[in-house]
Amino acid sequence: MKPCFIAALAAASVVVTPIQASADNAFVGGLVGGIIGSAIANQPKQRVYRAPARKTTTRKATSTVNTAQRQQNRDTQTALNYFGFDAGSVDGVMGSRSRRAISGYQSTMGYSPTGQLTQYERDFLIGSYHRAQAGGPTTAQMIASSPLGVKGLLVAYRDEQMNGGGTSSTASIGGHYGLPSIVAAAVNEIAKSSDPTAEQLVQRSGFIQLSDINGDGRTDYVIDTSVTGSAFWCNAQSCAVRVFASTPDGYERNDFQAFNVTPAMFNCQRGSCAKIDDGAPQMAAAITPAPMPAPEPVPMPKFAAAPEAAIPNFFQSEPVAASLSSHCNTVSLVTSTNGGYITEATLADANEAMAEQLCLTRSYALSSGEALMSQIRGATPQQVAEQCASFGTLLRDSVSAVSLQSDGDVMKGVGQFVLSTGIAPAQLSRTAQICLASGYRSDDLETAMAAALMLVSLGQAPYAEIIGHHLSQGFGATRRSDLAIGWYARALDALESGATPVFGPGQPERAGLLRKASLMLGGNAAASAPTVTQASVPVFSIEN
Repeated sequence: MKPCFIAALAAASVVVTPIQASADNAFVGGLVGGIIGSAIANQPKQRVYRAPARKTTTRKATSTVNTAQRQQNRDTQTALNYFGFDAGSVDGVMGSRSRRAISGYQSTMGYSPTGQLTQYERDFLIGSYHRAQAGGPTTAQMIASSPLGVKGLLVAYRDEQMNGGGTSSTASIGGHYGLPSIVAAAVNEIAKSSDPTAEQLVQRSGFIQLSDINGDGRTDYVIDTSVTGSAFWCNAQSCAVRVFASTPDGYERNDFQAFNVTPAMFNCQRGSCAKIDDGAPQMAAAITPAPMPAPEPVPMPKFAAAPEAAIPNFFQSEPVAASLSSHCNTVSLVTSTNGGYITEATLADANEAMAEQLCLTRSYALSSGEALMSQIRGATPQQVAEQCASFGTLLRDSVSAVSLQSDGDVMKGVGQFVLSTGIAPAQLSRTAQICLASGYRSDDLETAMAAALMLVSLGQAPYAEIIGHHLSQGFGATRRSDLAIGWYARALDALESGATPVFGPGQPERAGLLRKASLMLGGNAAASAPTVTQASVPVFSIEN
């Protein structure tokens, strides 16, 4: 009976591990229908339940296999902690904290952040730890010279391995963001003349493209400045492109002017590259500012199918909507040519001023939303964009109403939707900020406007400025200056009542510009030109 009794004890101690889907501290919640759920929420945590332990007089030692596995886990935890990925206590148990540390390590190295190490990833991590321990003063010098700190050691060792040992670890650690030094220097150069930071640019889809263009088995890099949103690097026809081709001595930079680039557009022989379409390298040409384009006519809305005898629809093919991203590139060029933004003192054309402010608010929305997006675990920017598109669909009626109703009437409908979700306001607010950035990045103006409406409904009235801009400029909405004034007033009244600015927080003079320009849009002649008083005109008396 003794073997049976021991087997019963073993069966009684089986661990039951139901998975509890949790979103503790998640800043992204699900909306109605689950359009934004687990894909952009924090990873579910596991809670382990164990049956009460029974007293036993003896306990067999764990097998040598388990002991070896636990020691391997301890080595992994030690290395993770050393490189700044908090794995907690070195106990050999790979719990949720250790898994998060592994995901952080994988993300830093450009691996898929699964939380589960492949054999190569584990060997590289532990081998790098032993190498760092044996490095002595050299290791300390490398850590001190890297903006990534001790994590920079991993990046340096990886780059050295990718370059076949041709670049010293001390030199390769000069790169940032896990990139070779020369590529990182180009990123920093571009960031100086762009609204996003270098860190945000590196994470932006399409900014850096990887491929083995010259066929030498090493990674080559293509940097496309058209996705920065900055007109400094673009003209009306093309944007600056940097191609970095690998050689045994490092990387060589090739400069081009192109648009919507892919690695397949280039042919590289060792470090020298050429565009396939013309067969010769093109150096970046001087950027010539383009004039502000005339506003495009607002397309006739396409009505839904209706029963016979309904209003006829003579416009079966809907025109292609104007690109706000392209428009802002042009606006930025004109702004640079004019020596800076229009101020309240220099205001002469309200439409030009509001065009600049629309693009400014778009840049701020992209920056803050992408900062939140970078904290999302387990979802790519494409997945976020796909789910945020559904966000815009849910509020489509309210977005359409913006072109037809007053701001107060529109907000009644949005408020009812917010109440129907049953989701905490803090979660909805952060979700809306992410979808606002996602909509602007993909030129999905329906999603961007839906997100702005959501934020206004949640008490963040300064976001009403966005809706005013879309109405005054005719992007994503019918051009309606009369309705735009109400949204501008809603935002300005909130700011004057002490609300925290969300756009240009260090530019308090913006409020005066917006107030004056909105009055001019409404046909207020007193706001459009300074009043000349009698005392301001000098009178001279001339004696005969």
